[in-house]
Amino acid sequence: MIDILVAGGGPAGLAAAIRAATAGREVVVVEPRAAPVDKACGEGIMPSGVAALRALGVTVPGSELRGIRYVEGTRRAEAGFRGPPGLGVRRTALHEALHRRALDLGVRIVTGRVGEVRQGADSVRAAGLTARWLIAADGLHSPLRRTLGLDRPVAGPRRYGLRRHYRVAPWTDFVEVHWSRRCEAYVTPVGDRLVGVAVLSGDRRPHAEHLSAFPALADALGDTEAGPVRGAGPLRQSARSPRTGRVLLVGDAAGYVDALTGEGVALATATASAAVDCLTADRPEAYPARWSQLTRRHRLLTQGLLGAARHPLAARLIVPAAHRLPSVFAAAVRALQ
Repeated sequence: MIDILVAGGGPAGLAAAIRAATAGREVVVVEPRAAPVDKACGEGIMPSGVAALRALGVTVPGSELRGIRYVEGTRRAEAGFRGPPGLGVRRTALHEALHRRALDLGVRIVTGRVGEVRQGADSVRAAGLTARWLIAADGLHSPLRRTLGLDRPVAGPRRYGLRRHYRVAPWTDFVEVHWSRRCEAYVTPVGDRLVGVAVLSGDRRPHAEHLSAFPALADALGDTEAGPVRGAGPLRQSARSPRTGRVLLVGDAAGYVDALTGEGVALATATASAAVDCLTADRPEAYPARWSQLTRRHRLLTQGLLGAARHPLAARLIVPAAHRLPSVFAAAVRALQ
């Protein structure tokens, strides 16, 4: 019997595996895709996420991010991170670094999917393996969350994300968030001559159509070479609990509000590490409260911004308010660290 079985080899699953391996636990990751895996992602890692990766022994190449800038037409507001910078990192580079670190620690990664889960008093069986615990890290639309009866219906408008890369030299070392009445565009430098542009919106339109809402951004990108478009959504997902029996949910599988604040990687590593720490301390019952504590600030801040962004009048006030109240905006940005 292995100690921990991890369903999903994305950032959350690999972070959990690395944490477990460094704690001396035998861990197996089940993942159907070959590494490195690409997906729709803003690719900006907040300073706390960078620190969490380093604590796991993971170093990733990327472009330093000094802060966040909000832009609407000619108006803008910006605030720098206090302390170490964040990083703009290609999703494939992040996944490759995590995958390599896990293998170096002796983590076994097998190709497959976790389907049926059978729980007993002292073990859980899935994917033909028996383990003491199962960590579900199978993503935003987690099949295990549904299979285990933990999926909670979400009311309200649905939001979707699209990401595309452009072969152009970054013009800033800030994450730029361009606001319009119907969507936001997130510009992240991820290389010497590469920027990622992620669009979040409730309207399901092509990426190019969304960019028409941001003339200055479209001009900056010009006619440069563009990569394929990747999409994700609906973004908001909810779980009734991040734990049931001998199964713990981490990362997006445990619930997701929106990509608006760019904290996905930081939350994935934090919740994955917390789940493993609770298991190694033989206190799995403590994980739901720990998960709530770790994600509370993110949930409150994101829900507040999301509520404002849904209303055209309020959305038009976000950047002017940030510009007129720089200390408040700076405090909000630093809360993301």
